[in-house]
Amino acid sequence: MNNLKNQKGFTLIELLIVVAIIGILA
Repeated sequence: MNNLKNQKGFTLIELLIVVAIIGILA
């Protein structure tokens, strides 16, 4: 269960980074 929570957190951070990159490119 701990691993699943960690993976979700990483996914959230990655999503934020992707959104930031798209915003800079836009």
